[in-house]
Formats: sequence, structure tokens, C-alpha cells
Amino acid sequence: MVAVMPNALHRLLRSGVIHVLVALLAMGSWAVFANRAHAMPLPLYAGLVQGAISACLTIFLKSVIDWLSKRFVGSARFWAPPPIACLGSASILVAIHAATGTPEILKTIAFPLLVSTSYAAIYNYSISARRGFDT
Repeated sequence: MVAVMPNALHRLLRSGVIHVLVALLAMGSWAVFANRAHAMPLPLYAGLVQGAISACLTIFLKSVIDWLSKRFVGSARFWAPPPIACLGSASILVAIHAATGTPEILKTIAFPLLVSTSYAAIYNYSISARRGFDT
């Protein structure tokens, strides 16, 4: 039996605003947890910084993958955009966390980077598979 998702719930799950809010809250909370061994307010600052970065990266990651996938042809279209997006995200995360004094930078960015890179790979594959290797 296939469950039918109510229209309102379906629209909510597709909402960009919801995705941004989830990124902000989930990854901000992760950063607080990753830095919990340090004196307050450092974990809270790390959470605010990571939440803000994750919200912004959520907004731009889809656009970056769209842009990159159009720049590659053949099989490179399938594998090249996600690692490029990952390196860009990692650079931004490290730079901003270093500038704001996050104590546990690697622990703080590991999970958000894994999630964003997984999203980039899945999204890139889905749009590249529709286009095929040659176009």
C-alpha cells in the first residue's frame, strides 16, 4: 500500500525556507555539541556561526552544482562537481570558523560537510543522469 502525502505537508517539505531553517538549527546544534567541552559562550558562538554558514550554503549549493554541471561534459559531469563544491564549502567553513575563534574546527565542520557533500553528489547525479554523458 502506498501512503499519500497530504498536499500541505508535501509543499512544506519542498520549501526552501524550511530547508534553510533545518540547516541552521541542525548544523548549529551540531556545532554546539562538537564544542561542548569548551567554556561558554564558545560553543554557542560556534553554533551560531555554523548555523548561519549552513543556512547560506544551503541556499547556494544547488546553484553551484547547477552551474558546475553545465561546465563539464562526458563522465566528468558525474564526478567533478561534488568534490569541487566540497572543497569550496570546506574552505569557507574553515576560514570563517578560524576567523571567529571556533575551538574545535574539524569536529565542528565534519558532519555539516558530510551532509552538504552527500547532498551535492545526489543532486548532481540526478541532474546529470537526466542530461546523459554527451550533452
